[in-house]
Amino acid sequence: MAGEHSKVYKIIIAGGGTGGHIFPAIAIANAIKKIAPATDILFVGAKGKMEMEKVPLAGYQIKGLDIAGFNRSSLIKNIGLPYKLVKSFFQVRTIVKTFSPDAVIGVGGYSSFPVLRYAQTKGIPTFIHESNSFAGKTNILLGKKATKVFVATDGMSAFFPLGKIVVTGNPVRKSIVEKSISKVEALQAFGLQEGKQTVLVIGGSLGAKSINEAIDKHLDDLLNNQLQVIWQTGKPYEAKAKESTAGKKGIWVSPFIAKMEEAYAAADMVVSRAGAMSIAELCVVKKPVLFVPYPFAAEDHQTVNATNLVQKNAALMVTDKEATDKVVSMIIALSKNESEQHKLITNISGLAITDADEKIAQEILSAIQ
Repeated sequence: MAGEHSKVYKIIIAGGGTGGHIFPAIAIANAIKKIAPATDILFVGAKGKMEMEKVPLAGYQIKGLDIAGFNRSSLIKNIGLPYKLVKSFFQVRTIVKTFSPDAVIGVGGYSSFPVLRYAQTKGIPTFIHESNSFAGKTNILLGKKATKVFVATDGMSAFFPLGKIVVTGNPVRKSIVEKSISKVEALQAFGLQEGKQTVLVIGGSLGAKSINEAIDKHLDDLLNNQLQVIWQTGKPYEAKAKESTAGKKGIWVSPFIAKMEEAYAAADMVVSRAGAMSIAELCVVKKPVLFVPYPFAAEDHQTVNATNLVQKNAALMVTDKEATDKVVSMIIALSKNESEQHKLITNISGLAITDADEKIAQEILSAIQ
């Protein structure tokens, strides 16, 4: 594939805010560079957000915009919003004029809107990646004038013009797709032992309050049932979790997991939020999973995401408000039911897509050559 395109393309990738937007964006950038190595890629993100740190670590240049989203919890914090929006449009105009891109890709997050909107007014081809099975308002708006819209699942014509939709799946980090670590090595990395079933608990980069409280409240039940736990708490719950687990064996606790491929390799079962990227990864690593969708995600898209899998007998689900009392009992029951585990593994495996990044890269380069 490498070197197939000899032309020097210039491409902007806009968006971020969460790992669910940033990691797929980097995967797409890497796939473009693999096919057309001379491509010049510039990321545009929001100042103060996660992308400003993660993108340079991946080896790409990034420009930051002075932009923020609407704050639903504190209306007073929205006073400066119109000013930031206007300022960001001027910043975008300067960036686009200076860089002169052949295409602009939007991956979601505050910064994708002004960049794609401006590019569309200038007739620059724009591409959208919508990771969820329920599209966000910004992407729906931008989709009307986009060249192509890449989606994770079928049935997205309710949100986007049918002729523009390309079903590609969601890009998964290569380190997870090409995992080279054995279960034994992975368990050693977390200081856990062989021969016991391991539960991986993940709640996204900030952690998940309901999941954390469920594990905290019923930790002894897990350990007494011969289960061991890898518990990613997120920063807000770190101190409380470390206090609760002090002196207890068979549990690894941290606010963040640097090498997710190790955590997946060690796990027999997973408790997770139902963000689109978590789902894409869990399909690839073929694990039985209990989803606890975050109920306040836009348009409650995490519940839509999880329900999609539950209907295919590819996952279990419990609501956020029932999580504290039900998560641990459901995991213990699953740990004792080998045939249920096998069914979930078989069905979730069938949904795995490992080449979404390459499909998206090919579609973009074909459209602009």
